[in-house]
Order: sequence, then C-alpha cells, then structure tokens
Amino acid sequence: MSEHEKNADPVLITEAAPSYDDELAARKRKYILTMGMRFPCIILAGIFYHTWWLALALLVLSIPLPWIAVLVANDRPPRKSEKVSRYQRETHKLDSAEHRTIDG
Repeated sequence: MSEHEKNADPVLITEAAPSYDDELAARKRKYILTMGMRFPCIILAGIFYHTWWLALALLVLSIPLPWIAVLVANDRPPRKSEKVSRYQRETHKLDSAEHRTIDG
C-alpha cells in the first residue's frame, strides 16, 4: 500500500483563500450580529431603569458596540495554517547491482 493510500485526506489542488464574496458575507453577518446586540442592551436598560446599576451597565456595554462592529467587519480573517495534503508520487530506486559493460 502506498503512502498516498494510507493518507485518506483529499488532495489539495490550490492554496487559494475563500472568494471575496464569501468573505464579505461572513463579515456582514458578524457586523449585523454585533450591531444587533446593541438594541436589546438599550431596551433592557429601559426595562431595568429601577435597578440603576444594571441599567447603567447595559448602557455602558452598548456604547462601544458600534466601534467593535466596524473593527470586526473591516478585519480580514487570519490565514489558516493547515497541513496541506498534496499528491506524493512513488520514487523508484535504481538497481544497485553491478551491470556488465562492454568496452569497444
């Protein structure tokens, strides 16, 4: 059994990053999720206005969320350092036996 047959991982043809559209869609989802957390914080601060410390904590939490959302949305994902599975062809050894040569 060859080394390639032992390693059942698929062979990687390219080291290309995900497409720009896929990356942009993921960044939009992160932005929407982060900004979506701001409105519940403000609404909960209004609901818990009798407990001033909880309302204040929720308001303080909601202040940096737009800044964090923009930073996360504009940041590209880090490059993945994964082990690349490439096709390894078998190497053939040359015969080490002596061959008779004819001098002419």
